[in-house]
Amino acid sequence: MTTILHVDLDAFYAAVEQLDDPELRGRPVIVGGAARRGVVSSCSYEARKFGIRSAMPMWEAMRRCPSAVVMPVRMDRYAELSHAFFTILGDFSPEVEGLSLDEAFLDVTASERLLGDGPTIARTIKQRVRDELGLVASVGVAPIKFAAKIASDIDKPDGLRVVLPDQVIAFLHPLPMTRLWGVGEATREILASMGLSTIGDVARYPVNALVNRLGAATGHHLAALARGEDHRTVVAESETVSVGHQETFDDDVDDRGELAVLLLAQADRVAHRLRESNLRARAVVLIIKYDDFRQITRRSTLDSASSDGGVIARTAIELLAKVTIEPCKGARVRLCGLSATNLEPRDAPRQLGFDEATREKGERLGDTMDKLAAKFGKATIRRAVHLVDPDDD
Repeated sequence: MTTILHVDLDAFYAAVEQLDDPELRGRPVIVGGAARRGVVSSCSYEARKFGIRSAMPMWEAMRRCPSAVVMPVRMDRYAELSHAFFTILGDFSPEVEGLSLDEAFLDVTASERLLGDGPTIARTIKQRVRDELGLVASVGVAPIKFAAKIASDIDKPDGLRVVLPDQVIAFLHPLPMTRLWGVGEATREILASMGLSTIGDVARYPVNALVNRLGAATGHHLAALARGEDHRTVVAESETVSVGHQETFDDDVDDRGELAVLLLAQADRVAHRLRESNLRARAVVLIIKYDDFRQITRRSTLDSASSDGGVIARTAIELLAKVTIEPCKGARVRLCGLSATNLEPRDAPRQLGFDEATREKGERLGDTMDKLAAKFGKATIRRAVHLVDPDDD
């Protein structure tokens, strides 16, 4: 029987800030854009008590908790600790599937004979993360990805929940149907109108009826998960074919401007990672997942390979203009991601164009930003859009 772990660092960005500055411990901490048009990237559990969540506009977060401490995003520091985190995970299994900087799936089936059973491995990982990184992790142990992911979230922070193979159904069925992957606000309303409130209700409902109301893909997907069927395997990371960043929102977003600001930040992060890896990208991909589980991608090929955040940002905003975002069912956004693909070495020859001087200037600016950030911190240089007060119209 397969044993899968889902390991998640609790309130990662905020926890790093509290780790590096002990005076922040026990206080409500928000990580994100300090300007009122910025958004919350992460917040501590002390801040969550005030109803603050990721992707919330900063002005709303500060309205809820005026005493909160706002810290700028320090992606280099988070990436440093993320690398150490994944190094720890790699000591327990070669099959590690990273989902973001702070969470991953591990298949430890082949490791159990040497390292102990799944719960033992989970406890050891938690202890090493605490001892070596000074951070707290929550872990879910289960025979399938879906159950492991939910299990890691049940007892946060510092949780450990084990779901044995013969316990999967009993574990899942009492949970609200909103726990099913793919149930956004629109799907929730449909399921509620059908009288379904728990995962068990969905499991007992005729599959054909689900398909008729939700469509074939979503209907079969939800029916299988509700029955505890998840055949996805842990996919270990292979050679880099793209560099990306994505964010899943606690609450669905229908504000195009809010998404645009997020994309600007994502573009800077992607560009920084490209330069850090000495790469350029020839294409940019926008990923949007809606509240009804539909996912779309929009792709644009660049005139010339680039690692310039400005080029990536402009392309992302152009792609965003081509997608539907409205405050109605099926048009609210649950996940927004940006990826740079068709990678090539930065020192590879590229076709010269009339705007070559502009291209080189943009990349040199990026190099300068990287140096300033490395020396003085990520908040040293920022895009002007993050500094605009919404009252200054």
